Amino acid sequence: MFALIDCNNFYASCERVFRPDLNEKPIVVLSNNDGCVIARSNEAKKVGVPMGAAAFKFQELFKQKNVHVFSANFALYGDMSMRVMNILSGYCPKIEIYSIDEAFLDFSGFEKFDLQKYGEEIVKKIQKSTGIPVSIGFAETKALSKVANRIAKKYPKETKSVYIIDNDEKRIKALKWLKVEDIWGIGRQHSKKLNSINIKTALEFSRLNDEFVKKQFSIVELRIKKDLEGQPTLKLEKKKPKKNIATTRSFEKMYTTIEELKERIATFAVFCGEKLRAQKSCCNSLMVFVQTNYFRKDLPQYSRSIVVQLPYSTNSSIEIAQFALEGLEKIFKDGYHYKKAGVVIMDFCPEDGLQQTLFEHSNPKHKNLMQVIDKLNNTLGQQKVKLAIQDKDRVWKMKQERLSPRYTTNLSEIITINADQ
Repeated sequence: MFALIDCNNFYASCERVFRPDLNEKPIVVLSNNDGCVIARSNEAKKVGVPMGAAAFKFQELFKQKNVHVFSANFALYGDMSMRVMNILSGYCPKIEIYSIDEAFLDFSGFEKFDLQKYGEEIVKKIQKSTGIPVSIGFAETKALSKVANRIAKKYPKETKSVYIIDNDEKRIKALKWLKVEDIWGIGRQHSKKLNSINIKTALEFSRLNDEFVKKQFSIVELRIKKDLEGQPTLKLEKKKPKKNIATTRSFEKMYTTIEELKERIATFAVFCGEKLRAQKSCCNSLMVFVQTNYFRKDLPQYSRSIVVQLPYSTNSSIEIAQFALEGLEKIFKDGYHYKKAGVVIMDFCPEDGLQQTLFEHSNPKHKNLMQVIDKLNNTLGQQKVKLAIQDKDRVWKMKQERLSPRYTTNLSEIITINADQ
């Protein structure tokens, strides 16, 4: 038996934990640089705020409907997610963290448990410990647990936020209720294609011929279909190291000199190196790119990238930055106004199984140095220790005009309580 645990309106719920005065009031959370809506409370949906809405276009609606707008506080959301996942791991050892607000649990061996009561206990524990409301769906397969979760979330009072699909009658009833575009793993284009052949519900999709699904779509959609039929084909996935890591940014202004770009490229390379060491990997190649502002039709345009093959495997920020700067020098051209650049590191291998070369290799002193730098930055704050080429006074900050305090991760922003004397 699988379970899907999903945090309800997660970003909005995180804000409400520390602002209970916002309960039952419309809330939206904006993307990086306060660009567009990436999360909405149910109340915000009801007043007509669409997902992905450009924030500047909906300012009037926000005012009219008294919508509370927040900048994305990923430090807070990430910490709250970790707290929820830690609680879940105490209830079931087999867990797949699917996203920041979702997790699959494999309840094999729990056959003698009353899963309804067990699920209700989990809901209450998470609510009491974190303040985050969750919904739980149980079923024999991962795809069906997704369906069960939607029902639990749609009808929280009737289900007590826990719904179990444990027989064929419930399965058929649930699939008949679920629209084909709401099936987990069926994208917009596939749902349009299915609608064109008069497949409107998940039940109708599950009854399609296997060969037809495989031929018209792919093996992925066939596995989803089998899962919806009650035949387990999707298992818990283990966390895998990333195959590439990218740091890219649009600049707050246009740059014209290579010195300005060097500082940015070196900083991006350092960020990539930090992430690479966190997953205990090394890279063997990297890509550097630069581009001008395509919205400025009055200026000459230029875009170029280059892949640099490294002479040895490394996760040293010093060496990654050095190779990235060599790539930048090869593609930079004078006379252009650069608006965006980035570094992508690729071709990973485990750091504990490096193949050494005869004549060139990573500086062995860098390993201990990087460990100290990472420890200092994790303790004192990001970018406290930098390379000399980086701007010592500059910290990359997004436009976040409506950012709430980082209540759980920054001591200076911890919640304060005013008590009457």
